[in-house]
Amino acid sequence: MPVAKPKPVRAAPQLSGVQQRIQTARLAQAVPSLGAAYARALARWVGDPVLRLTGLPIITECYRSPERQDELYAQGRSKPGPVVTYKRGGESRHNQLPAPALDVAFLLPDGEFSWSGLLLSKFARLMKAADARVHWGGDWPRFKDRPHFEV
Repeated sequence: MPVAKPKPVRAAPQLSGVQQRIQTARLAQAVPSLGAAYARALARWVGDPVLRLTGLPIITECYRSPERQDELYAQGRSKPGPVVTYKRGGESRHNQLPAPALDVAFLLPDGEFSWSGLLLSKFARLMKAADARVHWGGDWPRFKDRPHFEV
């Protein structure tokens, strides 16, 4: 009788030292309640033996300058790419410091980044459970901004 080969064990993604410092700096830009909710949700994510293997939540942006906001606003309008925001510089919650908003993506085990709606919805449940004041852009009725979380 042939013996089945064991499946390779997929390792959870890890941040480099530089990436960890960037994450710490971005988290420090958030208002305390949002930063605390993110930290609690992240701890629950990495503490789950299944979720941690799917990808690692990372903050892609917290504070965003009005100039950067205008660049993003131009995307899908006067610049190529899909529309990613309906807010001009100074109108976004990202344009305040400390910022009451942050955006999340996932570092996958293969080193790629993902903005998977499924992963973001799972993380949104943890964020909202961590603090009832957290609002998720995936719940918005018109423009779904799944990477976006705010208080």
